Formats: sequence, C-alpha cells, structure tokens
Amino acid sequence: FWALEGKPEKRVIIGREYGYHGSTIMSASMGGMSGMHDQAANEPDFEHIRPPYGFLYQGNQDEAVFAANAASWLEDRIIEVGADRVAAFVAEPVQGAGGVIVPPDGYFAHIEAICRKHDILFIVDEVITGFGRTGHWFASEKMGLSPDMMTMAKGLTSGYMPMSAVMVGDRVAARLIADGGEFYHGFTYSGHPVAAAVALANLDLIERENMIETVRDDTGPYFASALASLADHRLVGEVRTFGLLAAIELVKSKDGPVMFEDTGTVGGMCRDHAIQRGLMMRAVRDAMILSPALSYTRADIDETVAIARKALDATATDLGL
Repeated sequence: FWALEGKPEKRVIIGREYGYHGSTIMSASMGGMSGMHDQAANEPDFEHIRPPYGFLYQGNQDEAVFAANAASWLEDRIIEVGADRVAAFVAEPVQGAGGVIVPPDGYFAHIEAICRKHDILFIVDEVITGFGRTGHWFASEKMGLSPDMMTMAKGLTSGYMPMSAVMVGDRVAARLIADGGEFYHGFTYSGHPVAAAVALANLDLIERENMIETVRDDTGPYFASALASLADHRLVGEVRTFGLLAAIELVKSKDGPVMFEDTGTVGGMCRDHAIQRGLMMRAVRDAMILSPALSYTRADIDETVAIARKALDATATDLGL
C-alpha cells in the first residue's frame, strides 16, 4: 500500500507488549510476546510499546488521564522512529492471549487520532474478540473504532474448521484496486469450500439463536457480576471482564499490589487445580483466563465461578495461605 502511495520507506509496524498476532516469524515479531522473540522470531522493522495495562501501570491516575497517557506511548514511539518510516499500528481491542488487558475508555479514540495525525494505518486484530464474544459482532463496533484493516478467525467458524480472513477498509482497497495490479495473496487452502460452508452455517446459527444479543444483554453482564464475587479472595488482585472474556489476576498481596516473584508458577498451580475439577482455565503469567462458548448459560456461569473459587482455595492452601 505505502509503495503505491509513493512512500516505500514506511515499513515499520508498531505493536504492543503482550500482543499476540500469530506464530509465524513475521506475525510473532509483530506481537509482543518476549518468549516468542527469544525463539528468533524478532524481525527488524517491528517496534513495541506498553499496553494500557491498568492493573500494572495506572496507579493513582483516573481513567481518562491514564487513557491519554497510555495512548501517548504510541506517539512517543512514532516520533522516535520517525512518522515517515512508520507504516501501521496494530492492536487487539482487548489483548486476549496477553492476559485479557481491557483498555480504559477513550484509549482507542486517542490512538486513532494519533494514527490519523501521523498518516499511519490502524490495524485491528479481532481474531479473539470478533463474532459475538464481546456482545457485538466485533469489539470495534462496541468501541466505535474505524480501522483501516481488520483480521479475524476463531469465531468465524467457532473453531469447527480452520478459517481466517482480513477485511480491508476503503482507503487501502481503493489504492490496491486502482494501481496494485494483481494482488498475490493466495494460500493452498485459501477459501476452502468446506471451511467456507462451515463459516456460513456457523454465522447463520449465531444469528438465528440470537447469541450476540444474549451475550450483550444477559450472559455477558451476568458473567461479569458472577466473576466479580471472586474479587474478595485473598489471591485475587483484580477481575477483568469484557463480554464473555475474562481474567482473574492472582497476586501475592493485594496491598500494592505485590506480584509473585516466580511469574507463572502460581498461575500454573491454579490452572491445574481448575482442570482437575472440570474447568479449563488458561494461565497467562499469573492471570487466569476464561473465554467460554457463546452458548454458555447462567447455570454454566454459576458452575464456572464455583469451580474457580475451589481452585483458588486449593492454590492458597498449597501456598500456605
């Protein structure tokens, strides 16, 4: 795109720490998972900024101030690298694999303004948040975002078949159509008819069963309320929810908070206790991640929270607390 715009020097992509966009060399480099970078997936022309991780970075700032300050980290990096070299900023609306990092209200409004100011494309990764998980078809819709490009996958077929896609906004599409010639983008299994049929059936089912409206109006709010009851547990520093996506942040002490020194060990313990009791919770560092099916009922949520509390209790016992 930028080559067609006469700006081939715009090649740098800025992502965020704890961002996840895939595990190929280029997508892992674009993401902010240090462990993947340690495995040699760290190509040049990728930069990373801090995410709006309020639990770690907000301190005593109110939400509006923190939103502006967190967005300013992008502008600082653009200025450092040079706007004439930066092609795009890529972000998940909610950082899923990075720990369900929910941005403060207003964060992305600042981000979009910064991207427009410096003529940088804004790319949204909706692989996790798309197709109903947030109570809307896309989190971008819920947040009022207008990205130049959007990636999607998981919810497109609800995981029954592998399929992913990229949506391209008018500005990028118009340039590629007018001046790009043939766009070489095919893969062996691109547009596979079986995967496409599954995707269509899946989307039809989501619409027919009013799943998105149910998440928005019923199970999503109930999920948030039920999980909030865990906030009083001695190991829980914060509970974060966004639709049917949640994190339970474990801490050594609520005062501070104080994180565990050996990051990931306590989370792994809690995960194992949950699995032994019939609940799949993913440990991301020491945050316990929940991402239930859109078909989850209130009864399912009640059972989930009950098992999660038992897993937390067992973990606390292991720690001698």
